[in-house]
Amino acid sequence: MPASKRRTPVSQPGMADPHQLFDDTSSAQSRGYGAQRAPSGLGYPAPSASPQAAFLADPVSNMAMAYGSSLAAQGKELVDKNIDRFVPVTKLKYYFAVDTMYVGKKLGLLFFPYLHQDWEVQYQQDTPVAPRFDINAPDLYIPAMAFITYVLVAGLALGTQDRFSPDLLGLQASSALAWLTLEVLAILLSLYLVTVNTDLTTIDLVAFLGYKYVGMIGGVLMGLLFGKIGYYLVLGWCCVSIFVFMIRTLRLKILAEAAAEGVPVRGARNQLRMYLTMAVAAAQPLLMYWLTFHLVR
Repeated sequence: MPASKRRTPVSQPGMADPHQLFDDTSSAQSRGYGAQRAPSGLGYPAPSASPQAAFLADPVSNMAMAYGSSLAAQGKELVDKNIDRFVPVTKLKYYFAVDTMYVGKKLGLLFFPYLHQDWEVQYQQDTPVAPRFDINAPDLYIPAMAFITYVLVAGLALGTQDRFSPDLLGLQASSALAWLTLEVLAILLSLYLVTVNTDLTTIDLVAFLGYKYVGMIGGVLMGLLFGKIGYYLVLGWCCVSIFVFMIRTLRLKILAEAAAEGVPVRGARNQLRMYLTMAVAAAQPLLMYWLTFHLVR
């Protein structure tokens, strides 16, 4: 008897393969993409399927979008004006216009001010040039970076003594900022009482007073490496350096008229200006010691 042959069912065109897990829609999609869209009845084109296109085609929507853009532009301009009124962003950009060469030279000037001769700030059309072009110009980059580094070094010093805690580190940073704020307010009040006509601004004061953090970092690091002897040696050198730096810098700001004319300081008012300059310079070494002596043991 001949062997029976197994009949293989022939799949119909509209039937799917029983062994296929997912329906194959590629052919249908290709047929759909290749075929033209049939027009709707009555000879009108088919309505658009995209609601965004219908929204943008509406003239009222276009007018609303234009009005919203104009309101956003006006709001941005108003915010920029108010921010510039309270926070002088344009002026702050000047104090951060530094480069690597300026930072290196400025740090050398802070540690060795005795070798520098010309302390005059350069001007171009009654406007001081950017700090990267003049080593005598004040900047905020070095004070800001020095303050952050000082807080980090203070945390390192506290950690080596098993005294580190977030609260203590925050107290260290807040006390440094508080002393800086008190310094600025005291100097501004003294300049007002002495009636000094100077181009020294509040941001200039923050910059000049912030340079002491550089010496504080050096003193604490040397204290961690070599003990109290290294701390006192390096901090003492930095204290004398910052005193000389502040005297030679502020005398051209507070004693601007007498220094420009080369006239000796005379009169009660000029004597007060000289005492104010020396008091500001002398306060820097005291604060440098006060904010660092407890970090070295």
